[in-house]
Amino acid sequence: MNAEHPGESLLPRSREASERLHALVPGGAHTYAKGDDQYPEDLAPVISHGSGAHVWDVDGNRYVEYGSGLRSVSLGHAHPAVVEAVRRELERGSNFARPSVVELQAAERFLATVPTAEMVKFAKNGSDVTTAAVRLARAVTGRPRVAICADHPFFSVDDWFIGTTPMNAGIPATTTELTVGFPYGDLAATEALLTRHRGEVACLVLEPAGHTEPPPGYLQGLRELADRHGCVLVFDEMITGLRWSEAGAQGLYGVVPDLSTFGKALGNGCAVSALAGRRALMERGGLRHTDERVFLLSTTHGAETHSLAAAMAVLETYVREGITARLHALGERLAEGVRAAAASMGVADHVVVRGRASNLVFGTLDEELRPSQEYRTLFLRQLLLGGVLAPSFVVSSALTEADIDHTVDAVAQACAVYRKALDSGDPTPWTGGRPVKPVFRRLA
Repeated sequence: MNAEHPGESLLPRSREASERLHALVPGGAHTYAKGDDQYPEDLAPVISHGSGAHVWDVDGNRYVEYGSGLRSVSLGHAHPAVVEAVRRELERGSNFARPSVVELQAAERFLATVPTAEMVKFAKNGSDVTTAAVRLARAVTGRPRVAICADHPFFSVDDWFIGTTPMNAGIPATTTELTVGFPYGDLAATEALLTRHRGEVACLVLEPAGHTEPPPGYLQGLRELADRHGCVLVFDEMITGLRWSEAGAQGLYGVVPDLSTFGKALGNGCAVSALAGRRALMERGGLRHTDERVFLLSTTHGAETHSLAAAMAVLETYVREGITARLHALGERLAEGVRAAAASMGVADHVVVRGRASNLVFGTLDEELRPSQEYRTLFLRQLLLGGVLAPSFVVSSALTEADIDHTVDAVAQACAVYRKALDSGDPTPWTGGRPVKPVFRRLA
């Protein structure tokens, strides 16, 4: 990237495009996590295109990219097998008045890869399938409350979840009151919650794993609690699906939920998600039963053939090429390099890498070892100047060892600046403007 000049925008075309976006699109992006406020004020690139593990901005700068598409592009951009599968189906038509045979093929492929599920229904985004799981759980149990893991950041854009966040404007309190939280890893607290709301909780919703591994026996204990209290166990596998194993975290840990939801990596950037689970529950959204019908999922574009073809290509590639193992190997190499770079610059306690190797995030801590948005801004800015776009350190299989080495070099340079800021007690001179902000906050 070009050297800095006082008073001159580092990314003039990106800044101009961003201004035009803000005039037309609320927030300047269609996903809050991609907003300008998530990046340093003078270094928020607008992307032109991507290939493999690299993206280019409209100013012509190339970056090694991490966390691609909010963790969705795990094979790298424009992966040949996915592109060819999508192209083939687009040439054959993408949406019809009756089910396509591709819907059958995709369901067979998914259930062969995730054998813990008995039925599957596809949609376009994770929020829809997770909300469908909640609706189904309420219908089959006749109970109103939803218990969510309070330690996990996001489940759905719908009111039952967003009402529990600081961005709850427009959501009736009566809706939010029906959602209660439980802490991850604490079976006693979860049982106390289920006892306190005895006979009211329809489901337990959680990511089966996050930045830490599940405590021994935890997921098995949740399974037993759900059975004992008559509620539905729902695994949100948006992130863990494919990244933990081809069959998701449920396949890795050997605990079978009643319902589970998949997305993100499933389409390698194409819009596809899945609700999967036990036949006895899923069939309530179908036609072959005598109970009251449940409006499970019915979306105009949920069965578009090109997205389902992309999902099949992804699943086949994961199994054939051992992609999950490659993601872990790349993540381990990256984590080791970042930790060594931070230690060499004397900031090992301040720049920390967390999570499973296939799903790494980083923390930026201040002088008192508290999470700091100012130091995150400094770190992101230095990485961007070094040609690394990294809202996280979540890897794709398209990364090469050279890409990892380049990233570690950029991290080392960023850590050198981080050390200077710590020594001065003030990161402001190195942030380039206002600090980045949390997505969920009450005021803009």
